[in-house]
Amino acid sequence: MQFALDEEQTAVRDMAREFAAEKIAPFALKWDEDKHFPKEVMREAALLGMGGIYIRDDVGGSALTRFDAALIFEALATGCPTTSAFISIHNMASWMIDSYGNEAQRQKWLPRLCTMELLASYCLTEPGAGSDAAALRTRAVVDGDHYVLNGQKQFISGAGDTDVYVVMVRTGGEGAGGVSTIVVDAGTPGLSFGNNERKMGWNAQSTRAVIFENCRVPIANRLGDEGIGFKIAMAGLDGGRLNIAACSLGGAQSALDKSLSYMKERKAFGKRLDEFQALQFRIADMATELEAARTFLWRAAAALDRKDADASMLCAMAKRFGTDIGFEVANDALQLHGGYGYLAEYGIEKIVRDLRVHQILEGTNEIMRLIVSRKLIEGAR
Repeated sequence: MQFALDEEQTAVRDMAREFAAEKIAPFALKWDEDKHFPKEVMREAALLGMGGIYIRDDVGGSALTRFDAALIFEALATGCPTTSAFISIHNMASWMIDSYGNEAQRQKWLPRLCTMELLASYCLTEPGAGSDAAALRTRAVVDGDHYVLNGQKQFISGAGDTDVYVVMVRTGGEGAGGVSTIVVDAGTPGLSFGNNERKMGWNAQSTRAVIFENCRVPIANRLGDEGIGFKIAMAGLDGGRLNIAACSLGGAQSALDKSLSYMKERKAFGKRLDEFQALQFRIADMATELEAARTFLWRAAAALDRKDADASMLCAMAKRFGTDIGFEVANDALQLHGGYGYLAEYGIEKIVRDLRVHQILEGTNEIMRLIVSRKLIEGAR
């Protein structure tokens, strides 16, 4: 097991951390306020290899590991969890094309996805199918050499602003075995979008419904065989869960760092806040919990890189633990700032708002517990 970073991993992390400090953090509050989706900055990140982190290098990817990705997304999230999380989603959708697409599909989409000239969205959730994802209703019916899609996806990150939609659709009967994965290009007739949702956080990326009304998509856009779409979706989520946990830790680390700076400056009852033992204990606990979550994340990422049998369970554990701890630490940081933590200009309340949704997306933390418990019970039989 790895408990320290080697020279190359340290360089990857530091590169992403410096990019976040220079290109993201100074603008994050403004992006949140204006609901601005910073495509230009994400394309700058892609110049550093962050548009296709674990995509094969023959199509312009960086061919790095899931462990490397966890380091990158945590570092980017110190600047803005929302921006880091979208880059994660883009990488997840691109990876699905890289892993399950044929050579023509890989060459068609991935070179421009890796540069983020094209941006990708992942489309699984529906109005009536969230945690019960296998119950999705969006249907694709064969008509000649095309599928005709009808249905609606909900809560889709980047929708309306992205170029490529990796969509899980029903091509067969009920349940997981009737699901396939189809890539839909923006601008396809019959594809439209709902209004940009008004959200508690994650305002620097759009969230819309994706609507299919007799949307004709070439059968050649299907990834893999019919009926394996649910497997593809779940494989993508293993890595996505690691990434969103990493984003939580990066946001929480930023909140802790802000708290340490604030406590050096703020005085109460004639003493600096960092001289009160009760507050010293609080920050010690925050730092300890973050370090425990980070160590767990690294273990899960290494297991996924090795394709260990228990990798999916560890990814679920790391997602549940990392997102819960990240939110708790950010919320504690807000408390340490007192009334100032509630003001937008200090940046803490934004982190709290952004991290709250991490306990819901990529599978709710209740579903993470279900995944873990099922694995444990199966192993005990």
